[in-house]
Amino acid sequence: MGISKTQAARPKGKARWLVHLFPLPALVIYTLFVVYPIVSAFTYSLYEWEGIARGAYVGLKNFITLFRVEPFHEMFWNAFGHNVIYFVVEMIVQNGIAFVLAFLIYRKIRGAGFLKVAYFLPRLLSVIVVGFLWKLILNPNYGALNTLLHKLGLSEWARPWLGDPDTALLAIILVNCWFGIGFAVLIFLAGLQSIPEELIEAARLDGASGPRMLVRIILPLCMPSITIMTIFTFIQAFEAFELVYAMQGSMGEPFHSTDTLAVYFYRLAFSGAGGAGDVSIGLGSALAIVIFFIVASVSALSLYLMRKREVRH
Repeated sequence: MGISKTQAARPKGKARWLVHLFPLPALVIYTLFVVYPIVSAFTYSLYEWEGIARGAYVGLKNFITLFRVEPFHEMFWNAFGHNVIYFVVEMIVQNGIAFVLAFLIYRKIRGAGFLKVAYFLPRLLSVIVVGFLWKLILNPNYGALNTLLHKLGLSEWARPWLGDPDTALLAIILVNCWFGIGFAVLIFLAGLQSIPEELIEAARLDGASGPRMLVRIILPLCMPSITIMTIFTFIQAFEAFELVYAMQGSMGEPFHSTDTLAVYFYRLAFSGAGGAGDVSIGLGSALAIVIFFIVASVSALSLYLMRKREVRH
């Protein structure tokens, strides 16, 4: 009686146990750098701290202080609002432009290959380098942007972009959009290229074309890539730190107009300038848990809701 290929390929005895050991290194690394920090942060949030020395157990006192005691309450909601603005602007500007560019490349316009590389090039730079370069470009005295506006006769448009509370946050977000647009283009382009050509041809035969083709056929079939970019953008927006820190430091200047939750966490837990007058590891850990809960819960809910709208093909 012959042995099937499946049975022959199936590991036996000790070999089967060795197969189960292969994921172990990845599991150890994940536990060490993801699970342990989350658990330790939750533990730290339940205690008082004197500098880096752990004090008495206080339960949820740090969370209550964060949400009900000034100035922590005001600073938290101020930073939270900026994260929401960060997400909304990125979704509209970064992902909106990226989808249009991806669609043009998908339609095989001239120079599509070069454009894919050109759009992605900023992503190859370090975030710190990007922040430093754009800080020079936006400098009110010798920056390239204001110099160009003066030469074009638009001097009334020139302003201290990072020194004005009305423009500082938006300037940072737009820089982040410039930095991340190439990645979004590749994700959307992958989604567009995964659409079977037969479905497009069948839609054309049914009379679909132009905007109707885009709205009724292409967008629903691109929902997996749209879902990925929406969740990725949300996570990135609510963990925004490096670019803000590179361009404005840890104080959220001017007048906390560029504060984000991650920047406030850094200031609260490590710099002693978060309203506590000293380093507050307990409050910082509580804020870290809140950020984790926001990101995890909203991402999971968004994934569930958007997956229900995906079209199988």
